[in-house]
Amino acid sequence: MGVTGTVFDVREFTVHDGPGCRITFFLKGCPLRCVWCHNPEGQSFHSELMVKHALCTGCGACRQNTACEAYRKYGRDPSACPNGLVSICGEQLTPEDVLQRVLPMKEMLLLTEGGVSFSGGEPLSQPEFLRETLDLLGANGIHRAIETCGYATDARFRELVLERCDYVMMDLKLMDSALHERYTGVPNEQILKNARALIDSGIPFEFRTPLIPGITDTAENLAAIKEFVLDAKWETLPYNVLAGAKYPMLDREYPYESHL
Repeated sequence: MGVTGTVFDVREFTVHDGPGCRITFFLKGCPLRCVWCHNPEGQSFHSELMVKHALCTGCGACRQNTACEAYRKYGRDPSACPNGLVSICGEQLTPEDVLQRVLPMKEMLLLTEGGVSFSGGEPLSQPEFLRETLDLLGANGIHRAIETCGYATDARFRELVLERCDYVMMDLKLMDSALHERYTGVPNEQILKNARALIDSGIPFEFRTPLIPGITDTAENLAAIKEFVLDAKWETLPYNVLAGAKYPMLDREYPYESHL
């Protein structure tokens, strides 16, 4: 088998992940650790067990099949849960798998001037898989979009985003680098450098800022972003009040709560 990617979700008929109607593939793995992250299952590069503990009846069925491969790895057999509360998040796909998933919908995507989008996690963190998949989609006349935090080397950003994507959605979270590092785990100098390269590229794009109460929604931060983007397309996204719901399913605490 050639190159594969780890995907944690695929959503069809999305309308907020780029132009037209789209199929969005969510890739696992991210170099950032935003305290408000609403896709915590996209942070790790590896498959993970997700359990809806709040609805679990404690029947123990998922722990009985000790010969199951999933049980040996995770201590539970997702297929044995009578209520479907246990799942493995993350499957391996090849670029050809992605194409075969998309081709039956190609006519609809073309009619709506849509296509395929890649989100995450951070899709740039799986460069080999993303490169081959973007090339394969492009060779089949399918529009390609990406949602990215922009944290990548100059070369990777140029190769995967500027040279291969038809539309780009890029986050601008915090303009103060120290605050950016405090709340996301990384400074923002490289992100802003890539953002400037995107502005100069001529590729259709939009910047996005999640409005996180007390962190990104301050007057100072929004004014600084406005000054940076000037007349470029920029939208703000409301805070997802359900952002913390997935953390218990991964046996994690929601980091943003400690900042309230």
